[in-house]
Amino acid sequence: MCGILAVLGCIDNSQAKRSRIIELSRSRLRHRGPDWSGLHCHEDCYLAHERLAIIDPTSGDQPLYNQDKTVVVTVNGEIYNHKILREKLNSHQFWTGSDCEVIAHLYEEHGEEFIDMLDGMFAFVLLDTRDKSFIAARDAIGVIPLYIGWGVDGSVWFASEMKALSDDCEQFMAFPPGHIYSSKQGGLRRWYNPPWYSELVPSTPYDPLVLRNAFEQAVIKRLMTDVPFGVLLSGGLDSSLVASVALRHLEKSEAAQWGSQLHTFCIGLKGSPDLKAGREVANYLGTRHHEFQFTVQDGIDAIEEVIYHIETYDVTTIRASTPMFLMSRKIKSLGVKMVLSGEGSDEILGGYLYFHKAPNKKEFHEETCRKIKALHQYDCLRANKSTSAWGVEARVPFLDKEFLNVAMSIDPEWKMIKPDLGRIEKWVLRNAFDDEEKPYLPKHILYRQKEQFSDGVGYSWIDGLKDHANKHVTDTMLSNANFVFPDNTPMTKEAYYYRTIFEKFFPKSAARATVPGGPSIACSTAKAIEWDETWSKNLDPSGRAALGVHVAAYEEEKAANGAP
Repeated sequence: MCGILAVLGCIDNSQAKRSRIIELSRSRLRHRGPDWSGLHCHEDCYLAHERLAIIDPTSGDQPLYNQDKTVVVTVNGEIYNHKILREKLNSHQFWTGSDCEVIAHLYEEHGEEFIDMLDGMFAFVLLDTRDKSFIAARDAIGVIPLYIGWGVDGSVWFASEMKALSDDCEQFMAFPPGHIYSSKQGGLRRWYNPPWYSELVPSTPYDPLVLRNAFEQAVIKRLMTDVPFGVLLSGGLDSSLVASVALRHLEKSEAAQWGSQLHTFCIGLKGSPDLKAGREVANYLGTRHHEFQFTVQDGIDAIEEVIYHIETYDVTTIRASTPMFLMSRKIKSLGVKMVLSGEGSDEILGGYLYFHKAPNKKEFHEETCRKIKALHQYDCLRANKSTSAWGVEARVPFLDKEFLNVAMSIDPEWKMIKPDLGRIEKWVLRNAFDDEEKPYLPKHILYRQKEQFSDGVGYSWIDGLKDHANKHVTDTMLSNANFVFPDNTPMTKEAYYYRTIFEKFFPKSAARATVPGGPSIACSTAKAIEWDETWSKNLDPSGRAALGVHVAAYEEEKAANGAP
């Protein structure tokens, strides 16, 4: 993972301005890219880069250029099809082996209409010095973060993280996924327009082999690396399939090997569900497994740092980001720069427990579309910023464009949860990898019920966070929350506690507006709360809050039924 910062069209192009941009890049973004720094200045335009070297570590420093160096680009991301694209640009001379250099040459060849040719995760800013025009773009789903801001002098700013521009910009916002900003055309437009974006209900019959192949290809292309890597393995379905598929294709891939075994990583409280399940899957697959334990106090002590890095006050995201943040530090200490992770499956396939209550396939499908469109504000943000805080890159095969196209074209009747037919959540994925001859996973892992990351690391983690917040936020403070925080007013003491920390780091109203709000049950959108009238009385983002669905649901359900 890298950090980018670009300032275009500023009035002041003095040495002091250059020094300020270097300072911002170094102090606010270097954690994302500790390996090298670069800065290109052209009149009143600056493109800065903090590099995490994963592809071509020796010569791929940025910013990158076209052949005559009239086009300059600063990129955070990975372009998995860069070799195919290079072959099509056979008349171009390349300066490095970097996968991202192809962006400058594609622009030279096709102008602004090349973004959809890129297969990968990315955020970039490109400057054409011939006419001082520029473009910026973000990947389809928003796996890579990007922010845009405006200075009082008319300058336009772009940065990987909000903290790099929040002090210097009068207004700023999250750059929307699947969009391009063009100085020539004046503003943002969407370049990513897949069929599912309209939310119309698809009708393609379910084919398990097509779905399996699409996911395997998504994993294989993400094995492109010149540095040691591993897989985040919680023992749940998604991470276990990532590890299993990666292991099957490791020898034939382009991945740099770190010893003879695939390395896997897991974190949890002592005795947590994830530690037990992760260990079992690792033993089955034969990986070199690394277990990290943390205490509730370790997590609480890290909360302020976590909120600073992930730049949100969303309760679910903070709960899940903290153990991932702690694990990433341990992973980096082992010399690992890249990991594969299982984010995105639940949104695409309706894996969250509240999907049990979807009334029909139309509402089921529309909710998956809403969830995917919002991923950049939740799980993508968590996975990227929790890892990049320590200079580790997370790759997410479930959010591959082609896999998305395949999975979202399936008639959602097949995704619906139907216990009478033996279909639990994400049955279409489980069934696709249920191979009797060459099993990918043990049956009980393949059909293990969904655990949200913040639950799976240990149920007492969330309870500990709530107890800590209760000690720091009084009843009076919460009763006055709508006056103190009129926008996105926190409804619980835990939410209030996180909000006060966020406001300390990011006090501007523009920062507040980058965080989504609204009620949620077990990670649902506000719309899906309508599926069960009892949910409005128990608004909690934990998976356990889907009463009557999870086998470890809150004890209130037992009490309500008169159980001991």
